[in-house]
Amino acid sequence: MSAAKTSRALKELLFDQFFQQLPFNVAIIDRDYNIVQANNSFREYFGEWEGKKCYAVYKKQDHPCSRCQSLQIFEDGKTRVIDSVVVDKNGQWSHHVVQSAPLMLSDKGHVDYIIEISSIVTDTAQWQQEFNILFDRVPCYVTVINEDFRIVRANEAFRESFGDVLGKYCYEVYKRRKSKCPRCPAAKTFKDGKMHHSEHTGIGKAGQNIEYAVTTSPLDRGRDKVAHVIEISNDVTRLKKLEKEVLEAERLAAVGQTVAGLAHSIKNILMGLEGGKYMIGLGLKKDDRSLIDRGSEMLDRNFDKTTTLVKDFLSFSKGRLPKLRMVNPNDLVMEIVDLYKDIAAKSGIELKADLKPNMARAPLDPDAIHTCLTNLVSNAIDACLMGEQKGSEVVIATRDEKGILTIQVTDNGTGMDYEIKKKIFTTFFTTKGGEGTGLGLLTTRKLVQEHGGKIIVESKKGEGSRFIMEFPRKRLGMLHEETEEE
Repeated sequence: MSAAKTSRALKELLFDQFFQQLPFNVAIIDRDYNIVQANNSFREYFGEWEGKKCYAVYKKQDHPCSRCQSLQIFEDGKTRVIDSVVVDKNGQWSHHVVQSAPLMLSDKGHVDYIIEISSIVTDTAQWQQEFNILFDRVPCYVTVINEDFRIVRANEAFRESFGDVLGKYCYEVYKRRKSKCPRCPAAKTFKDGKMHHSEHTGIGKAGQNIEYAVTTSPLDRGRDKVAHVIEISNDVTRLKKLEKEVLEAERLAAVGQTVAGLAHSIKNILMGLEGGKYMIGLGLKKDDRSLIDRGSEMLDRNFDKTTTLVKDFLSFSKGRLPKLRMVNPNDLVMEIVDLYKDIAAKSGIELKADLKPNMARAPLDPDAIHTCLTNLVSNAIDACLMGEQKGSEVVIATRDEKGILTIQVTDNGTGMDYEIKKKIFTTFFTTKGGEGTGLGLLTTRKLVQEHGGKIIVESKKGEGSRFIMEFPRKRLGMLHEETEEE
């Protein structure tokens, strides 16, 4: 057999036994997107291919892909390995890894054809195991999207909330949109290859609103630029619901403890009222004006206690969303300073404000913040009166740093040791003896929490205390949107 015949026979052998019997989908494509040759595996998976364009066979569409990898290979002659979502002959979408390489009929560097070898990722046991353990079971939404913004992979949590999404546009799945989102973090990642964060509201498969915080990150596979983006999203709706449930549970538990403790306080008040009544009766019987005045004073004092106790308890036990409106926090502080400045001065205490200039407005409940500041300033003045140092002062300060609005009340009064500091947010704990109900700080903490914030206490015995109310502006904004919708 001549060398030419041997070479021709070898080529036929390679085509018949190697090319045709490869356990992968293999196709050869020309510059006009025509499939000029394909193996048996390709035909079994995609169906008849003769005389068809690659995009018609792979994607069942009538136009080339917007970011065609084959076109780039024809231009630069570089081999690429990419992820892709394709449609089989039965119309089922599946995730493939496609290895594309140039074919040149001469040594002049001109690419004549491209050979594409693709395999179904989900067919391998190793990938299935990794997918189930490392991807599918993550307790948050995880998706991978390609440059066309189609979802090529989605985990179980995402599918449960948004349905069967493989091959669909991310904006179609997330928000039922017909075009790309205007603040798309994935688009930014595709453009600069960096991580991006944002918050959005999507629509679940049952039509429910889903608030989520998403982080996008580049996912490369053998390319100079970003081939795919992985999106990891946390369902803020669930977190907010959980926060509300925790807050409500804390509130109800505290209310239960408060009700149990009311008997003791009411008993003391009733004894005071009975004592005042007795003194007045005795004064009338003896026609003794001094006894009548003492009895009247006792009645007034215990009536005030009753009023304060009932108001504090009703305020604490009432669960509601704050009535937010855009206000300047500095204005709220100055209202309290103007209200208490003269009262503090009469006791030799200077009440002053340390305000951040040009403070941006924030969605707050003015009445709730007024209650919080009233409780804290009242406590601070009492702490200064209990102290022995000279130059007593109470300072209300505002700060706005790193997205957190802070209002803090600082005094240089008697301060608290560790044991007292642990108890100040427990039911009916007070350092004011018979003058306090022990509900002021509980109410303050509840109101701060209803704003999505938290209260921090710093104190040292003999040196004073600082109560810091922190309000994350992002959470205030989300809460504002929620209350406006209602």
